Amino acid sequence: MLEEQGIATTAIVMVREHAEKVKPPRALFVPFYFGFALGKPDDPAYQHRVIQAAFDLLQAAEGPALADFPEDDAAAGATMPQASQVTAEPAQAARSAADEVTALRAFYERWVEGHSGRTAVGLSGIPQRRFRGLVRFLEACAQGDAEADLTERPAGVSRPQFIRYCADDLKAFYYEARMEQQRDATEEALHRWFWGSTAGGKLITDVAATLNATEDPNLRALAYGLAR
Repeated sequence: MLEEQGIATTAIVMVREHAEKVKPPRALFVPFYFGFALGKPDDPAYQHRVIQAAFDLLQAAEGPALADFPEDDAAAGATMPQASQVTAEPAQAARSAADEVTALRAFYERWVEGHSGRTAVGLSGIPQRRFRGLVRFLEACAQGDAEADLTERPAGVSRPQFIRYCADDLKAFYYEARMEQQRDATEEALHRWFWGSTAGGKLITDVAATLNATEDPNLRALAYGLAR
């Protein structure tokens, strides 16, 4: 509609396959981590290069135009380690994610209190004090139990999407608890702790691997970015 009114548009996209399917008039694909559409945080000069690359697409003679952010520049913007890039501790598999949730609860609640009730936890609709059940659900999903479900799953939310909501809630819970526990922790340290040292990180990695191994394209699509 905007284009039809003579207003040129451009976009920044983080999943190239989506842009190839939707075909927006102009789009810049950036291979950054989810949540980091402009790349490196606290680096205005770098972020302006990303924005300028998106604006440069306005010079395209015709569309749809899809360009990739230069790989040499993109590498400079990759500051957050993914699960696959973190070496897990030998004892990680022996820990219990449910017990970790209980141990971190006080830190999480202090975080929420200190931020006027604001939290990234809440997608699943399951209260954090019932996250041991959420963990058991994800454990069943990681083991390939196609019948595993929770009565708390909201009406209208598919089981695959609910798995994603639960995983995102669990990650948010861990990160906010850790940021309260270690207030001076760097972003990289937080990610390495979660993916390399916690049973929760291993659980989500296992869920993603199980979903990716299925024949269901919807489940495989859901797994994309789950362990990032």
